[in-house]
Amino acid sequence: MKQVPLYINGEWVESKSTRLIDVTNPATQEVIAQVPAATPSEMDAAIASAKETFKTWKEVAISERARVMMRYAHLLKEHQEELAGIICEELGKTHEDAMGDVWRGIEVVEHAANIPSMMMGETVENVARNIDTYSYTQPLGVCVGITPFNFPAMIPLWMFPLAVACGNTFILKPSEQDPLCPTRLVELFEEAGAPKGVLQVVHGDKEQVDRLLHEPEVKAISFVGSVGVGQYIYKTGTDNMKRVQAFLGAKNHMVVMPDANKNAVINNIVGASVGAAGQRCMAISVAVFVGEAKEWIPEIREKLASVRPGHYSDPEAAYGPQITPQAKQRIEGLIEQGKKEGANCVLDGSNCKVEGYPNGNWVGPTMFTDVSADMEIYKQEIFGPVFLTMNVDTLDDAIELINNNPYGNGTSIFTSSGGAARKYQHNIEVGQVGINIPIPVPLPFFSFTGWKGSFAGDQHAYGKQAVKFYTETKTITARWFEDDVAAAAGPNMSITLK
Repeated sequence: MKQVPLYINGEWVESKSTRLIDVTNPATQEVIAQVPAATPSEMDAAIASAKETFKTWKEVAISERARVMMRYAHLLKEHQEELAGIICEELGKTHEDAMGDVWRGIEVVEHAANIPSMMMGETVENVARNIDTYSYTQPLGVCVGITPFNFPAMIPLWMFPLAVACGNTFILKPSEQDPLCPTRLVELFEEAGAPKGVLQVVHGDKEQVDRLLHEPEVKAISFVGSVGVGQYIYKTGTDNMKRVQAFLGAKNHMVVMPDANKNAVINNIVGASVGAAGQRCMAISVAVFVGEAKEWIPEIREKLASVRPGHYSDPEAAYGPQITPQAKQRIEGLIEQGKKEGANCVLDGSNCKVEGYPNGNWVGPTMFTDVSADMEIYKQEIFGPVFLTMNVDTLDDAIELINNNPYGNGTSIFTSSGGAARKYQHNIEVGQVGINIPIPVPLPFFSFTGWKGSFAGDQHAYGKQAVKFYTETKTITARWFEDDVAAAAGPNMSITLK
């Protein structure tokens, strides 16, 4: 059985760990590799290498760091098909989806090749008489990336190329569920000329993550993943005085106005709701139909019913399996709960079968109507091919509904009215807004960030959550700054830091 190696100080290392985690093909349950949970001494070695290498890497000319990224982008393009094939096997994505996964990562590396213009500082002459001020953009030190299973190329490439190009060193802890693509990404990075020690790769789970969260030499952490894990990482990392950005869960809404292009709405809803098996934080999981637009719901159901999952070797497959049997079981459990809560399941993808792959983690397209905001299928991020519909009378009602949702990652509106689009964009409390675009994912030279419960990374934003916590418990923990809590609370609430 192939054991996935660690990458420490520029060397591929077979771990001494006796705790091995199976990597399975989700379409067959075949174990294709085993990933080790790095030992404490291996974690120490990776951290020490990153710390020591930072002393010299930060002094390397920025143009030289940019050239590494240029070579890396070229290699990724040459190996895009190979990387996509690895993703298909360990994650089950369709070939087209896997190719897109890799390409979106390549775009980030291309952006990292432009790092000199992004690292410029600022100067002001005579801020006071005969006194000039200069500011510099400088690297932090050892940075960490903790990445999820659903985009094993794109999300690691969101993180380490930009951090390394800025002069930092980096420790990558990829998902233990599909580590083979990240491993190949690092091999190509090495081939591009990255010096030893600039990038380390460790494997494991909570034990290894905790080691990084408490390590004084780690200065910054990036995370993408589930709400509970993200909140834990944010709290623990900031308790240890690290910079942390954590991208958490989502419940993305599409608003459909009656003046929208019906065919565009139907076609876009299908791809945005069940594409990638629903395993993406930018999936459209709820459509809010305004007024007469609800008359299109039967046609959407008919279109969704024609979509089928399948093996990545099948060119007609719309999407692949769920990552694990446990993920499938959770999704089907939520489908049953939705039925019990009174939602109308007009399309049920439970017990889905794919010919030739009886052991795959298949869930067919699922659609609910008559959904209300108090139902668990609405409140939870299902992370599967489950699509919900809700009906409101006005655009104002739609905005109120969405702003009351605790998540704020992405949203979209389909309309032919410039006024409605402007009103929605201006009043909606969501980080990324699409106008007649179902999934508003920005290119690398824009920020990717959600609002509310979808993102943790700003103490001022967290101050509002601290106020809610204080209201419920009358206690503020030390992880929130008193000034931020007071600012969020306003003049009518007295806050005591305990």
